Amino acid sequence: MTYRLGLTGSIGMGKSTTSAMFRDLGHPVWDADLAVHDLYDPGGAAVGMVGAAFPDALRDGGIDRAALKQALAADPGALARLEALVHPLVARDRQAFVARHADRPLVVLDIPLLFESAAPPDLDGVAVVSTDADTQAARVLARPGMTPETLRMILARQMPDVEKRRRADWIIPTDTPEAARAAVVRIVKEVTAHA
Repeated sequence: MTYRLGLTGSIGMGKSTTSAMFRDLGHPVWDADLAVHDLYDPGGAAVGMVGAAFPDALRDGGIDRAALKQALAADPGALARLEALVHPLVARDRQAFVARHADRPLVVLDIPLLFESAAPPDLDGVAVVSTDADTQAARVLARPGMTPETLRMILARQMPDVEKRRRADWIIPTDTPEAARAAVVRIVKEVTAHA
């Protein structure tokens, strides 16, 4: 039986780095953001539907994410319409990934907005990556084009870190790579001990 571990955390908490640690230990990782990018790329399964709903976002046979973002900002109801189109496709991609790796003891499902999702996937456990607010802000503000205002806006849409930590089965501290790696190794041992 494959253990399905959800991996989540707010922006700047170190989720991508932590995902790579699971991968380095030989465990398959499904990335929700990457799945959406593939759906939006030319030839992607979401291009036709999203292009029909948001014609200004259709560019060169794919969905232009910047134009889509502008369309979403201009219409309060647009995000719900977009999610209704895209979420079933993302769920199908995730289920196919888990099925492809059914012979593995552990698969990691990297889902940034796991707790915020209206229809979270069926998981066996959840790990949350976390660090202090100052470290989080410094990481995010070091990204190109990021401003304190944009960070505040993103955090306002995400569940507070303290609540994510409360709901998690495991907390992965990402203050240092060593602490994160130790937590990842511990989780893998706990999960695969009964495999």
